[in-house]
Amino acid sequence: MDYKESIKTYLQHEIDTLNALDVNAINDAMNLIMEAYEAQKTIYVFGNGGSSATASHYQNDFNKGISEHVEKKFNFQCLNDNMATVMAIANDIGFEEIFRFQLQGHLKPGDLIVAISGSGNSKNVINAVEYAKSQGNKIIGLTGYNGGKLKQMSDISLHVPIDSMQITEDVHMVFDHLIMSIFYKTLCGIDHIKQ
Repeated sequence: MDYKESIKTYLQHEIDTLNALDVNAINDAMNLIMEAYEAQKTIYVFGNGGSSATASHYQNDFNKGISEHVEKKFNFQCLNDNMATVMAIANDIGFEEIFRFQLQGHLKPGDLIVAISGSGNSKNVINAVEYAKSQGNKIIGLTGYNGGKLKQMSDISLHVPIDSMQITEDVHMVFDHLIMSIFYKTLCGIDHIKQ
């Protein structure tokens, strides 16, 4: 089989989507993350399915990747990583509460929420965001498609303007590595992108 045209088509969609991203929103999100970092606040990150893997990756890249090289550490907490907790909440209370329940009694003023949902309408994500907003916390929402409810509820929307879950999830990881790469340079003095 010759897949080359399909490969080129996918890559072109990726390129076009990257070129359509809101650079100002990315900059604003980075400043919110830095505010939480400087104040030593917790940054809660979460999502379902592929977005749960993305959320785990964010926690790893900030809590280990950047934090390895700085005295002050990032404090990312990924709410989908403790499978026993997630399954207990899902079984005993309901799957739509797996993130909100973990925030209740733990979320503090100044803590930041990074909520990931390709559709922007995942009920468990929306419930957690509604709770965080009711407590006065800021929301960075990562979405695709039309952004759904999450885009509307977010203080800063990192929206991927395409009707493709695959490219949406690709770009959500680009946000992570883009921010990580720039913070490596500004916080750690490490430039991983050679000119």
